[in-house]
Amino acid sequence: MINYCKHLSYILISLSIFITQINAYGQQASNSIKNNQPITKSRVLSVDSAVVTKHQVTIKGKLIPYTATAGTMPIWDEEGKPIAGVFYTFYERDDILDKSSRPLVISFNGGPGTPSVWMELGYTGPRLLNIDNEGYPVQPYGITENKNSILDVADIVYIDPVNTGYSRIVNKETPGSTFFGVNEDIKYLAEWINTFVTRKNRWASPKFLIGESYGTTRASGLALELQNRQWMYLNGVILVSPTDLGIERSGPVQAALKLPYFAATAWYHGMLEPDYQQKDLVDFLPEVEEFTINQLIPAFSKGGFISDELKHQIANKMAKYCGVSEKVILQNNLDVSYDLFWKELLRDKGFTIGRLDSRYKGIDRQAGGESPDYNAELTSWLHAFTPAINIYLRNDLNYKTDLKYNMFGNVWPWDDKNNHTGENLRQAIAQNPYLHLLIQSGYYDGACDYFNAKYSLWQLDPSGRLKDRLNWEGYKSGHMMYLRKDDLALATENLRKFIAASIPKPGSPAKY
Repeated sequence: MINYCKHLSYILISLSIFITQINAYGQQASNSIKNNQPITKSRVLSVDSAVVTKHQVTIKGKLIPYTATAGTMPIWDEEGKPIAGVFYTFYERDDILDKSSRPLVISFNGGPGTPSVWMELGYTGPRLLNIDNEGYPVQPYGITENKNSILDVADIVYIDPVNTGYSRIVNKETPGSTFFGVNEDIKYLAEWINTFVTRKNRWASPKFLIGESYGTTRASGLALELQNRQWMYLNGVILVSPTDLGIERSGPVQAALKLPYFAATAWYHGMLEPDYQQKDLVDFLPEVEEFTINQLIPAFSKGGFISDELKHQIANKMAKYCGVSEKVILQNNLDVSYDLFWKELLRDKGFTIGRLDSRYKGIDRQAGGESPDYNAELTSWLHAFTPAINIYLRNDLNYKTDLKYNMFGNVWPWDDKNNHTGENLRQAIAQNPYLHLLIQSGYYDGACDYFNAKYSLWQLDPSGRLKDRLNWEGYKSGHMMYLRKDDLALATENLRKFIAASIPKPGSPAKY
């Protein structure tokens, strides 16, 4: 009996301690919610969280107060159970109370396995990472004001797709194929955007999508998906360094369209003859573009039956435009690959050049070979952005978690089949008289090169009846053209103009 009572006493004491711990944990949760600090003692994602902080930024000489929300919102299955959590940051200007006419910009980056860190801290957001005037990393790492942010004219939400940033699948039974594909990605993100717009009460706001790199595939597909499945109509789509958008360009066209990018890069590195080198880039490139369309594509179309005389004439002209020797061009039947160009252009100087931004130089193990050992520009960007985003989210936005922020997340295998996003975008613009398109490209981008972007624009609307709402701009930098400070100022100002021009006057009907 004594042993039984002693045992019962132990149980009651243990139960009392357990209840105390539960109450303490509950109080911690209450305090965390009150202080906007999520409880994150593990690497398990909270699918529905929000940390709200207050800030201000000076943009174009004017002080802008704003609220920042860093958090997650769920993706649900058909039964309404959360299967993933999507992380986002939302910036909302405080001194504008009427949101009905306040534009909302919805922002994505690419990969497809990267978060929205690049445009958030490099382009449009209220904070800017610490880099030099050309975009190279400097120490100490950190954040400063973005005096060119578009927060003065629009509220902005940055979205990290599943497995990027802090976003994660939370239901282990849910296969990756639910999210990882051209059309799967578009479908679940459209649902998420609907939830976000509803929760934030922004259905009345003019809405814009901005995507970079693979994010342009995403944004182009979302334009139609949001209209046809969520009944959400946009005012504008902005494509920064766009992909091919599923628009066909095989054979002679694909082989030829590289040349203007090659020429721009050779001009930047001073590899051209004086007659071309002394011209401004934008005065030089139209000649190369005209040659590409009117001579190079027809030459490639002749294949092996092109005459030796014409083949040598074409190779000679290409060599003068792109800085690669006529011998190398002939050895490759006029079709110099991107990889070979990045390796060959500065081979004799001991350098390779970057893929996404060919202003960047790298050093390989050996001078020989047909492709660089690594992407010089990407390692530089990861060097600058990774510490910046981790410092910023934890210290400035107060979002504290033990999750790793995925600069590149595992989204493979990615289903690329049935990519009709270019046609989807055309259809969305045709259906919606309010909808406008802006494309921004860097001349030194070898991954999503500027002339292929122009070609996509030309093919987007075969009828030519929508072209008054389709616009293209070029910048003297690469894939992330905004990393160059002069281009940051110009590109953000052009975004302001585009947003203003894409919003109709009050009472103007959406009709043809």
